[in-house]
Amino acid sequence: MEANARKGIFAVIAAVVIQFTLGIIYIWSVFQTGIADKIFDGNNASAGLVFSLVLMFFGVGGIFGGKLATKFSVRMVVFIGGIIISVGTFIASFTQPEFGWLLWVSYGVMGGLGMGVAYTTTIAAAQKWYPHKKGLITGIIVGALGFGGVIFTPIIEWLIETFGGFGMGELNTLMVLSGVFLVVCTVGSIFMVTPPEGYLADKVTKTAVRASTRDYSPKEMLKTPECYLLILAFIFSVVAGLMMINFARPIAIARGLEHAATIGVLAIALFNSVGRLFWGTISDRIGRIPTLVILLVISGSLALLVNIVSGYVIFVVIAAIGFSFGGILTTFPALTSDTFGAKFMAGNYGYILLGFGTGAIVASQIGGHFKNIADTYGDISYMFPAFVIAAIFSALGIATLLILRALTKKKSTS
Repeated sequence: MEANARKGIFAVIAAVVIQFTLGIIYIWSVFQTGIADKIFDGNNASAGLVFSLVLMFFGVGGIFGGKLATKFSVRMVVFIGGIIISVGTFIASFTQPEFGWLLWVSYGVMGGLGMGVAYTTTIAAAQKWYPHKKGLITGIIVGALGFGGVIFTPIIEWLIETFGGFGMGELNTLMVLSGVFLVVCTVGSIFMVTPPEGYLADKVTKTAVRASTRDYSPKEMLKTPECYLLILAFIFSVVAGLMMINFARPIAIARGLEHAATIGVLAIALFNSVGRLFWGTISDRIGRIPTLVILLVISGSLALLVNIVSGYVIFVVIAAIGFSFGGILTTFPALTSDTFGAKFMAGNYGYILLGFGTGAIVASQIGGHFKNIADTYGDISYMFPAFVIAAIFSALGIATLLILRALTKKKSTS
């Protein structure tokens, strides 16, 4: 095996391990109720804001990481991202009710920034090693992010129980996780390198997905309407999935399924992971926008069923929403690279991720608002309007993507 091929394999493996660890953010639902009770006096919206800030600053971190990548090596950028995550999580472990804002700033802002730096940089580096299989390689890497949630869910629950249980052990668990982030990102960064210019470029023309004929810098990208359509589509597309991720466990508990609530968290994490790999491969074959339209039809329709189904069927709905959500998160990075080129992918996708972060804020605040109402009346059905809104957002996402497709086709024929 040639040296470059070996480097590519090691880079992808390192990216998978790093993303696997970053998957911890997708099981905030495990922390949600305990943090809400201990730090925010039972306010679900305030606790959910931690998760939203992580995802909001995820995009900012991606932009920051993209700029760092033009000055430093990928290895250094990933290392810096790991340090930021670790320090933020460590500080978060000292939060008390008197200064709950510290959790927003440390785990929310700092954690999100660090994760964004590491996330976009590892995806961009891996895509450059396999330019002819962007959907598949992105699916493998971000699939690891989702699968990390599956593995870490029982581990984190065990840590919480070990450190005092519900409402007591969450903060000490965050301290342990700070060490995990530090070790994994530091060691993983050693293997993160990029290929020589033009590596395997001859194979790109053989793919089913038409890629951009030029590489847009972030400054150039921001001058195009496609950039803002992508951001807007991302906002609309993620609301249903993020709302379910945020409130899967509380919903299961409210339905009288407390003994099996962890199943909901595991189901959405597992199918989120599988969906990333599956839909990444599908998008390589049928195109990114057709894939996203299918996914939004699925997630929007299922959101309307959350309040209708009963018993353990709710876990089927949760799993299916996670499956479609995983595909959405795989397809947007590949669509960004197809639209604006791979050279500046790390920086460009950071801007597109702002849509993801904005969608996270919207999802947590809408979901948190109606969950508070449901808690007031002691009836989880009062959350139903939140999922109706999520379904509407999915429909708006489809409309935005179709406009983007029409604009792209018009430019390609002019």
